[in-house]
Amino acid sequence: MVNTEALRKKIADRGIKYKNIAAMLGISPYTLQLKVDGKNEFVTSEVSGLCDILEITDLAEKEEIFFAKKVD
Repeated sequence: MVNTEALRKKIADRGIKYKNIAAMLGISPYTLQLKVDGKNEFVTSEVSGLCDILEITDLAEKEEIFFAKKVD
């Protein structure tokens, strides 16, 4: 499950618009929004692409953002 808060912060910190990220990933902005909101899951290639786009190279940061454990 994606850590939506951490992902949104990373996108904001990089200053890249959602529509540009979506275009780079080959998905619609709406689809990206659903995935960022945690309503749909990212596929492996999208996680890899987002890490490149957002310059996420640290494994711990990748795990924190894209592999967050759901807490009830």
